Amino acid sequence: MPDINTQEIFEKMVTAAQGVLSNHWEEAKPFAENELKVLANNLKLIGELKLQGKITEEQAKHYLEIQKSSARIVLLTIEGLGILAVEGAINAALDVVKATVNTALGWNLI
Repeated sequence: MPDINTQEIFEKMVTAAQGVLSNHWEEAKPFAENELKVLANNLKLIGELKLQGKITEEQAKHYLEIQKSSARIVLLTIEGLGILAVEGAINAALDVVKATVNTALGWNLI
């Protein structure tokens, strides 16, 4: 199974989210970067747990949804950001790494 490079996917996710949140990027940047770093690290963790046989595809999907909800809640605390913008940023961030992550895992997680 190919390894998930967290720094590489983190950078792609930030660029994608920044594009969606461009009008509020200065306020959102520290929170968005932190949440996206957590998401990238958790995608790698899912890969490691899969290799160890400690997580099923269903558990991984639930875990990812919990992580997305957490990121959503944090980003919604930023004044001026609405649910559509936040959801768009998270979806854009995950879309740019979808093929890489799904291929590495061997599951359609994203």
